Amino acid sequence: MDTCITLETILATDREINLIKTFECGQCFRWQADEMGIYTGVASGKVLNIRQEKGLILCDAIESDLPFWRNYFDLDTPYDEAAVLFSQPEHLKICAEYGAGIRILRQEPWEALCSFIISQCNNIPRIKSIIRSLSALYGKPLRQGLFSFPEAEVIANLSEDDLSPLRCGYRAKYILDAARTVSEGRLPLEELCDMPADEARKKIKTIKGVGDKVADCFMLYGLHRMDSFPVDVWMKRALKKHFPPDFDPKTLGNWAGLAQQYIFFYERSSKGEK
Repeated sequence: MDTCITLETILATDREINLIKTFECGQCFRWQADEMGIYTGVASGKVLNIRQEKGLILCDAIESDLPFWRNYFDLDTPYDEAAVLFSQPEHLKICAEYGAGIRILRQEPWEALCSFIISQCNNIPRIKSIIRSLSALYGKPLRQGLFSFPEAEVIANLSEDDLSPLRCGYRAKYILDAARTVSEGRLPLEELCDMPADEARKKIKTIKGVGDKVADCFMLYGLHRMDSFPVDVWMKRALKKHFPPDFDPKTLGNWAGLAQQYIFFYERSSKGEK
């Protein structure tokens, strides 16, 4: 990283967003912190350096890009309104207080879909490595030696051999099928935002290798469908251990996804594992 990076633009306050919680809660894979606590990442072909300091969120975005980044970090959504819904069960209240400051990022849909296909049975460092390699091979060069995420149309024309440098194993054929499904218009990403959840999930699962968990992750993190509630092994453990059998995330409506992220973050933290 360029050590001369200057962060002078105020994007928000740390009351609006906690960067560490937001970037380290498992929802994204393109952000990396250096020894000074500066996160560098790529979103929709834009590079940003950002840090939390003295109550402010400082970054190097130019003024014309600020609306994009405020939207990306979902800063204009009033998360405080969810607090009344998160008062019961007691463990949900605990998770919400512990995870306060997390924002559900508005990620580019195709990149999110591909990223969560790569995430299957994988750990976060390896997921980041595969995505970094995929972008370096087939994305467009950006500043600071970074690359954009390759478009679906680019990946659709590749073969499994072309993806072999990624060492992503069986996921290669799933990545290719997803790229071809999207680029050929068989999965209209924009239309999925307005479909009933069950219908959208069914369409997403037509991609090879995509089950409920990846579909729900994509709906929450790629389509910003806040009514989605992904359940993986961590969530199954948390729900079984801390929640009553009749707990139904659907009762949280459009805040279900935020509740899921709070529960997930708490469960995976050292505090949650005690």
